[in-house]
Amino acid sequence: MQPSSRILNLLLLALLNGLDPSKTQISPKEGWQVYSSAQDPDGRCICTVVAPEQNLCSRDAKSRQLRQLLEKVQNMSQSIEVLNLRTQRDFQYVLRMETQMKGLKAKFRQIEDDRKTLMTKHFQELKEKMDELLPLIPVLEQYKTDAKLITQFKEEIRNLSSVLTGIQEEIGAYDYEELHQRVLSLETRLRDCMKKLTCGKLMKITGPVTVKTSGTRFGAWMTDPLASEKNNRVWYMDSYTNNKIVREYKSMADFVSGAESRTYNLPFKWAGTNHVVYNGSLYFNKYQSNIIIKYSFDTGRVLAQRSLEYAGFHNVYPYTWGGFSDIDLMADEIGLWAVYATNQNAGNIVISQLNQDTLEVMKSWSTGYPKRSAGESFMICGTLYVTNSHLTGAKVYYSYSTKTSTYEYTDIPFHNQYFHISMLDYNARDRALYAWNNGHQVLFNVTLFHIIKTEDDT
Repeated sequence: MQPSSRILNLLLLALLNGLDPSKTQISPKEGWQVYSSAQDPDGRCICTVVAPEQNLCSRDAKSRQLRQLLEKVQNMSQSIEVLNLRTQRDFQYVLRMETQMKGLKAKFRQIEDDRKTLMTKHFQELKEKMDELLPLIPVLEQYKTDAKLITQFKEEIRNLSSVLTGIQEEIGAYDYEELHQRVLSLETRLRDCMKKLTCGKLMKITGPVTVKTSGTRFGAWMTDPLASEKNNRVWYMDSYTNNKIVREYKSMADFVSGAESRTYNLPFKWAGTNHVVYNGSLYFNKYQSNIIIKYSFDTGRVLAQRSLEYAGFHNVYPYTWGGFSDIDLMADEIGLWAVYATNQNAGNIVISQLNQDTLEVMKSWSTGYPKRSAGESFMICGTLYVTNSHLTGAKVYYSYSTKTSTYEYTDIPFHNQYFHISMLDYNARDRALYAWNNGHQVLFNVTLFHIIKTEDDT
C-alpha cells in the first residue's frame, strides 16, 4: 500500500452479543460488508460491519479502461462500415468496367481477325484505347481482394466487440455510474453511522506498511489527529536526544519524497521519542527533566510548560529499550495524555489526562504494570494498551481502561518487521498506529469493536 496523501483505515465492527473477536474473519479489502445482525438482551439492533481497507471500487480503473477500449472498438467498427460501403460502391463500378472491358476485348479480337477489311488508321486508334484500359485489370483484381479482406476485418471487429461486451457485462461496467453513486451513498450512510458509534476496543493489529526508510534507529514521526481533512502535514523528529530540529512536510507524499516545507529549531532539546502533535502544537518532554513543553508551530513559541509531578525521567523508568523514554505523551479520541512512572507507584505505570492548554493534570490512574517491563504503549478511546517488548515477538499484552479503572491481560500480536520499535502512537483521525521501527517509518492498521448507539440510549 503506497500512501498517496494520507492513510485512512475506517474499519468498523459492531460488537455482537457473545461474539468472539479472535474467531472473527475479516476481509476489509472486499468492501463494506454487513456480516450479521441480531438483537442484544435489551432488544436493540446491533450489526457487524466492516469497511474497506483500500479505496472504494478498486476495479474503477479497469472498468474505465474497458469502457474506453470498447468505445474505440465501436468507433473502429463504424469506420470499417463506412469504408466497406464506399468500397462496395467502387467495387460495383469496377465490376461494370470489367464487363465492358471484357466485351471490348472480345470485340477487339474480332476486329483484329478482320483487320484486313478495316482501315489501318481505325484499327490503330482502337488498339490504343484498349492499351489504356489494360492496366485497369490488375486494379480490378486488387479491389476484389481488398473487398474480401474488409469483410473479414469487419467480422473480426464484430467478434471482438461481442467479447468485450460480455466482459463488460460480467464486471457490471454498464451500471458503473449507478454503482458508483450507490457506493458513495453507502459510504455517506456508514460515516453517519460512525458518528453514532461509541469508542471502540482494540481487536486486531495488521500490517505494517513501510512508508519510508530514513534516520537513525530511534525517532518519531506523526500527523495531527485534530487537523482538517485537507491538512495532511507530517512532522519528523530524528533521534531520542541531543536534537532540537523538527522537520515538516506538507503531505505524506512530500514526506516520502523528502520534500521539506519547513524546519523548526526548538528552544530546548527533547528527551525520548514519545512526542505528540495535537491541535497544531507539539508536546514533548524537555531533556533531563520531567517538564512537558507545549510548542506552537504557528507562532514558533512555547505556549506552556509544566513539571509532571513525581514523574521519573532520564532513564529512571524508561520502556524496555531505554532511550530516555520515561515520559510518553499521546492523544486519542478523548484528549491529551501522559504515561509515566513514579516512585510513589513503585515504578508502575501512571496514566494522567492533561489539559491541552495549561498542561495541568486533570485526573490520574495508577496501574500495576511495571513501566520498565513495557515495550511501548498507546491510548485508544481512554484505554491504555501496553506491549510486552520492543523486539521480535512483541504483542499487546496488557490494557487499562480509565473509564472503568480496571485492567485485563490481552494477546494481540503484531508484526515487528524490523525487530526494534522505539515509537508507537495511535492517531485517531487515521485510525492507525504510527511507528518508528529501526530506522523505518511504518503504519499499522487497527481493527476496533464498536457498539452502535441508538436514539433510545441515554
